[in-house]
Amino acid sequence: MALRVTWFRTAFGRLRDGWLPVVEATLAATVAWVIDTRLIGHPQPFFAPAAALIVLGQARGQRMRRAVEVVLGVAAGVLVADLVIQALGPRTTWTIFTVILLTIGLAVAIGASTVTVVQAAVSALYLVVIAPSAETWVPFRFVDALIGGGVAVVASQLVSARDPLAPLVAEARQTFGALADLVDRITEALQDHDEPAARTALTEARGMDTAVDRLQDEVQAAGEALRLNVRRRRHIGRVRAVDASTRQVDYAVRNVRVLARAAVTLSRLPTPAPPELTAALRSLAEAVRVAGKALAADLTGDGEAADRYADEADEAALTAVRTAGGLLTGGPPLPLIMIVGQVRATAIDLLRGVGGDDAEILGRVDEALGLPPV
Repeated sequence: MALRVTWFRTAFGRLRDGWLPVVEATLAATVAWVIDTRLIGHPQPFFAPAAALIVLGQARGQRMRRAVEVVLGVAAGVLVADLVIQALGPRTTWTIFTVILLTIGLAVAIGASTVTVVQAAVSALYLVVIAPSAETWVPFRFVDALIGGGVAVVASQLVSARDPLAPLVAEARQTFGALADLVDRITEALQDHDEPAARTALTEARGMDTAVDRLQDEVQAAGEALRLNVRRRRHIGRVRAVDASTRQVDYAVRNVRVLARAAVTLSRLPTPAPPELTAALRSLAEAVRVAGKALAADLTGDGEAADRYADEADEAALTAVRTAGGLLTGGPPLPLIMIVGQVRATAIDLLRGVGGDDAEILGRVDEALGLPPV
């Protein structure tokens, strides 16, 4: 009984979190069916709702391209199947073999995506095995894909029509906040000389790639939504700037992961971490948080706040490097040197993410670290 209750709670939680895609796919497939049957008058509108589901099954930000690929796949499959049927006849073993071989082979040869390859093969196979021999079916089949793909693209934009950048802003704040919290946990583990806590932080650091992937997906989704939204297309430049920033976030996550690994080693040494190191890491965490605020402010069009947060991130990052650089005197242990190096690398990636000349950033960071100018 308890197992059933747990299962129902889990199922309800999944539906609560994922109800929007369910409604989106159901309505899109139904609308595609209605348009194809009532407005176009197609007697067998199977591929209109099927195309809608195929397109909506893709990640946000890739649906426009997938809609085009579905239509191209349909055209390729129909063309190949029609030619082979005329040569070998319908519904024979050799026809099926030849159609599938040629369709998939040609799609792979031209470098088509998996979606295009599958859609071309399914279209060709449907034409050979199921579709009636009437020639009027071929344009119907193509129109099916146009209707289904078009309805899916429109449906995917309805949720973000009012504010296409809102999901990206929320994801950016969450990603930067999670990375800053991770640096805080590494700091606490070093301050408490707690090896298990440092190992837990390292495990979390290894999972941060998922957060970066979600952020990059939202960048693609926002770009797609803005390209389809004529009134808001002027904001596309912001998304392109954020796209460049997310690459630096990816580098920063990798640096923090190396930092966490060195923290595990340092926490195993008999002597505790020096207080200057924890102070440097706190400044680094603050730099990450403020950099996230700068990115969010830039996306929302608040240029004044974005500049202010960028300056604060710059100051916090350089403070972290300057404080960590003071630990390099007196022959520190190798794990401590590695952490200082990752503080420097993370600071560079953060400052690149909030904007600025690359050479100037490297010069100011190295100056804060105490390195001689190049």
